[in-house]
Amino acid sequence: MNARAIAFSGPSNSGKTTAIVKVANILSQTYKLAIIKHDPSDKAVFDKEGKDSWKFSQTGAEVVVASPSRTTYFSKQSRDIEGIISMLGEFEILLVEGLKTLPLPRISVFRDRLDPAYFDVSDALAVDESVDLKAYDIPSHLDILDLNDPEALCAWILAHAKEVRREND
Repeated sequence: MNARAIAFSGPSNSGKTTAIVKVANILSQTYKLAIIKHDPSDKAVFDKEGKDSWKFSQTGAEVVVASPSRTTYFSKQSRDIEGIISMLGEFEILLVEGLKTLPLPRISVFRDRLDPAYFDVSDALAVDESVDLKAYDIPSHLDILDLNDPEALCAWILAHAKEVRREND
């Protein structure tokens, strides 16, 4: 099974997560998905203080919580993208939020205004009607997508996603 990946970037509150959720809801009807979210500020909290898993995690150990419906892995180690992919198991499409330095096809998401600093790391711009595209000198290599058309985003993803290697392949 081929695994393919695509990345999303954009400033805070631009709509990246909303776009990914809409795309994931559509693609998950046909494909097995995985999603990676980058947390550059290390702000995310996943375990509740006082719970057993939190207590175990405080020891510095790698902790796995297994239940009938899910497996949750709390790791104190930073991993590169290949390491994360090898942990994911089987998937057909990987959606990555952030991680601008990854060599993946990338959709940058904007509302209100564009940030030209993203142009060099992007393959497409997903914008809504609040962005005046005429006010910018947009490089010709960038595809322009409608942020409010998740079906069009899915079509672009399926056409441009890059094959990635999983450890078991």
